[in-house]
Amino acid sequence: MDITSEELKQRIDNKEDLFIIDVREPHEYAEMNIGAENIPLGTLPMKLYDFDDKKEDEIIVHCRSGSRSSAAKALLEQSGFKNVRNLVGGILGFKEKFPQ
Repeated sequence: MDITSEELKQRIDNKEDLFIIDVREPHEYAEMNIGAENIPLGTLPMKLYDFDDKKEDEIIVHCRSGSRSSAAKALLEQSGFKNVRNLVGGILGFKEKFPQ
């Protein structure tokens, strides 16, 4: 089940301990980020072992609009991660609802 901007914002505001992966490129991440770990989609397969201990944990992925993070979600699920959620509308949708 994916996650909406509203739900994510509320959880960030509540200071929940979230594991968020931003699969955009570093230059995109530098423009705006929400505190996620920046792992570009192209490098994600090589980084899976870095958080192999989170296979049962919730992982939230996002990109610019949702396309790359959909691919990231599929890759994570194929690799055995059980609770992966994609940010609906990506960072563009989040920024539209919650401008910084």
